[in-house]
Amino acid sequence: MSAEQHPPRKNAEPSGVDLARVALRAAKEQARARGDAARQKKQARRGGGLRSGARADGRDPMALGAAINRLITERGWETPAAVGGVMGRWPQIVGEDLAKHCVPQRYDEDERVLTVGCDSTAWATQLRLLAPALVARLNQDLGHGAVQLIKVHGPGGQARRYGPLRAPGSTGPGDTYG
Repeated sequence: MSAEQHPPRKNAEPSGVDLARVALRAAKEQARARGDAARQKKQARRGGGLRSGARADGRDPMALGAAINRLITERGWETPAAVGGVMGRWPQIVGEDLAKHCVPQRYDEDERVLTVGCDSTAWATQLRLLAPALVARLNQDLGHGAVQLIKVHGPGGQARRYGPLRAPGSTGPGDTYG
């Protein structure tokens, strides 16, 4: 008798061989799932499955100067960083004598204004006279329009006192200090 002659049983229980096949298939699927999970965990520890190779990629180390330049460019800090460099080279730009008495204090990037403080009114006046030439020199170093104005502050003077012995219209100690 062949298998074609016997009708299949409707409520047939799987035999030992069929049970073995089902168990083997289930075990293989579980092993594959465990292997996939372990592989994903291992790749996550290694950095997402990327492998370092002979060609450069974004994970390669870079020199400190290159990293800083990249950060400055990405953040749009070129002009403030350049002005900071000017503040470091101030004596070479304005000369030793002027640099001893006039110090750059801050730079306003929005208004493009460099604020400079001087230790006497005479040096403040001297710097105000040199301001147009100094703006041209700074823009030559930094790029056109980086500095549009130099604000010069004289020394801080005594507190202005108001009282009965003041002459009308007098600015008091401000005549001398500021």
